[in-house]
Amino acid sequence: MKAASFEIRNARPSEFVSTGQMMVRVYSGLPGFPGPHEQPRYYQMLSQIGDQTKKPLTELIVAVSDSGNVLGGVVYFGDMQFYGSGGTAIDESNAAGFRLLAVDPDSRGLGIGKALSKECIKRAKESGQKQVIIHSTKSMQIAWKMYEKLGFKRSQDLDFNQESLPVFGFRLVFAKSL
Repeated sequence: MKAASFEIRNARPSEFVSTGQMMVRVYSGLPGFPGPHEQPRYYQMLSQIGDQTKKPLTELIVAVSDSGNVLGGVVYFGDMQFYGSGGTAIDESNAAGFRLLAVDPDSRGLGIGKALSKECIKRAKESGQKQVIIHSTKSMQIAWKMYEKLGFKRSQDLDFNQESLPVFGFRLVFAKSL
């Protein structure tokens, strides 16, 4: 795949709908991941992803091509109480998180997922957080390798079930500075 340039930034309100549509396409196309008929509330939330930005310290970050197309997106939570997952993640203090990372299938292999993840990590560090929390499923194991290369470690204490779907927690703890 040829290299492409893209910009990482907060989504504009005019990009909320297209970002949500892209996320629905990505998640509904994952082998083994529940479809819209199995988890309609989840897909409704994806299609209205811009609504996440109404929560305090929550941002929709996108990768946008030179021509203005949304190539990928992720929701960054600067305060875990707004993270919105099951399990214990919302009780974590001194933590930021990100969820719902999606890259358009036609744009995979360009480093977009990694760039979005690194942007979330950077924002967490800049805000003085001590760790970043994320979740993934077995359907997303390709992303697990990327997360592990970025320093995330599996954290079983963060695992939960989303209806009948097992969801696995990961944690990146920042090294203490001397």
